[in-house]
Amino acid sequence: MAGQEQAIADYIAEQRLRVWRNRLPSIGTAIALLLLWHLVVTVFGIPTYIAPSPVQVAMVFVEKGDVLWINFLPTLFEAMAGFILGNSVAVLLAIWFVHSRFAERAFYPIAVFVNTIPIIAIAPILVLILGNGYAPKIVIASLICFFPTLVNMVRGLKAVSPQMFELMQVLSASNREILWKIRVQSSLPFLFAALKIASTTCVIGAIVGEWIGSNYGLGSLIIEATYNFRSPMLYATVILGASMAVAGFVLTTLAERRFVKWKTGSVH
Repeated sequence: MAGQEQAIADYIAEQRLRVWRNRLPSIGTAIALLLLWHLVVTVFGIPTYIAPSPVQVAMVFVEKGDVLWINFLPTLFEAMAGFILGNSVAVLLAIWFVHSRFAERAFYPIAVFVNTIPIIAIAPILVLILGNGYAPKIVIASLICFFPTLVNMVRGLKAVSPQMFELMQVLSASNREILWKIRVQSSLPFLFAALKIASTTCVIGAIVGEWIGSNYGLGSLIIEATYNFRSPMLYATVILGASMAVAGFVLTTLAERRFVKWKTGSVH
């Protein structure tokens, strides 16, 4: 028993060491970039209002952490709500398109047209219609997530081999059974590929919405810091927004590992 416990402990230690070894290149690169940033700012004497040093940016998190936190929460809420809304509508429409050729031919071109309009052009219109509250920011975040998920989900739902369809017909499966047991399973790799993109772009959508007209959120704080030449605050806000997007990407990747046990092949 003691030998088995020691073997398990050694295996766990080896796995942890392997994980850290895999992370070392990215950690080392990040540290090197920070040192290079500090060196360039110091050697060339770049003014703080143009480019602060990493130390000055870090001090903002310490001294103005409450301001950053107050503005972080609204942006987080808008990004998450937009992520859920946009992807939910995209998945439902994709299921409808797969079961109705008429719906796909009627509404898919409209979705393509809406996607071609720059989000920065749609934002003022939504602010005029919905006001300056949370609603336009959530809609903007959902729009920026919507199209990639729709395209990938339609493709994934159709990525089922003819042989599998024939088998389900032999088994007298209903359309609902084919959807849940075959189509949805085949679409998961495609869906999560889109969700990983949406987990980052929803933050962009929320911040863009706050640029147009808002007194709160990271987008508003970015505008305020820019016009008042508060460069350390500007850099800290950008880093915080990027960290939010990275966290969303990591969580989506972990969910993919949990739910997707296989990768689909060619699309039919």
